Amino acid sequence: MSKYSALRRHLEAASGASVEMAFREIDDVVGGLPASARRYSAWWSNEHEGRHVQARAWLDAGWRVANVNLTAERVRFNRA
Repeated sequence: MSKYSALRRHLEAASGASVEMAFREIDDVVGGLPASARRYSAWWSNEHEGRHVQARAWLDAGWRVANVNLTAERVRFNRA
């Protein structure tokens, strides 16, 4: 089980067409984001295949990253 399973469950429980979260909120949900999540927008890509296990969490929950703002440390997920 991936540490990002908690994010998947969190998003599965969310309502509405869009959810915006601060990185610190996601930190709390998953037990800490890696430094690369704060440095590289590619970390937030909607890549189901490959090494991005974090992306599988939101994609499997039925969400996609619509926008990530590294400066403000915020991400918006839209329902897929």
